[in-house]
Amino acid sequence: MKLRVVGFLVLVLAVGGCAREQAGYTFALVPKAMNSPFFDLARDGCMQAAADLEDVECLYIGPSEHTEADQIQVVEDLITRRVDGLAVSPSNATAMARALTRANEVGIPVITWDSDLLAEDAGLRTTYIGTENRAMGVEQAKLLQELKPDGGTICIQSGGPAAMNHNERMQGLRETLAGVESAGPPGDRLENRNGWTEVAACPLYTNDDFPLAVQQMAEVLASEPELDAFSITGGFPQFVDQAYRQAVEPYRARIESLDLAIIGADVLPMQLDLLVEGLSHGQVGQRPYAMGYRSMEVLLQLTRGENVEDPIYTGLDVLTGAADVEAFRARVTGP
Repeated sequence: MKLRVVGFLVLVLAVGGCAREQAGYTFALVPKAMNSPFFDLARDGCMQAAADLEDVECLYIGPSEHTEADQIQVVEDLITRRVDGLAVSPSNATAMARALTRANEVGIPVITWDSDLLAEDAGLRTTYIGTENRAMGVEQAKLLQELKPDGGTICIQSGGPAAMNHNERMQGLRETLAGVESAGPPGDRLENRNGWTEVAACPLYTNDDFPLAVQQMAEVLASEPELDAFSITGGFPQFVDQAYRQAVEPYRARIESLDLAIIGADVLPMQLDLLVEGLSHGQVGQRPYAMGYRSMEVLLQLTRGENVEDPIYTGLDVLTGAADVEAFRARVTGP
């Protein structure tokens, strides 16, 4: 990891002669969408950090649904408002980079979380906080290799095609299954690579539309009766757990016999229930609460001119059955 330091001028308010520090800082945490249980946990971490830190307000704001243009507008409005710091999970890495250029021009500290900018635009933010996304795909691939050592046909379901985090996860998944590196995200399509082939209908892009994700999954399972594996780079269909149950229930016998392997991402409570019920074979989980909490801490460090690491990884949890779920639940809810 490299260390980066950014110093920001502390302004003195003319009204009342009060220092900016006395008035407090407003830091914005911008998710891809505000209708996601995953981002709800990041919000909770953000709010707790604001309660724990002195003079910090967490402003959790984003598009109500996953809409790239709406997220850009939210960020542009925050820059116009002159918030004291921006933490953004970019839906479209390229488009967001253009918006963040202005934040740099007016001296607003910027970090990314959950999803990063493209490498060529990394200078527009000081650090990235979140999952090591390629490693997440690698862990999913390892689970598939254990379940399907001879390979097979696979469908990958992802988020938005311009979302860097999901593209990096696909890269890690594809490279690990193929046994060869690729030029970059989202990796090279699997065409009889090391025994693995992606079916023609995939990858699927959900754009974080959870009902659509369930519909996509149901359609592929019905149209590909011999599909060997279904791997999801996010929690999309599992976040609407009852609909997910209905979609996969017709294939329970195939799932239980390991004829069909399902690997999910994230470890939210409803997903843990699905894993215990045997409706997925493994979940590779992120830590969104930590992302929200650390974002507030790091933005405060930046306003004080302190050093921060780049990147800051929040870790992964790999769960494969009821025993793992029990241990995980004890760890995150225990004393």
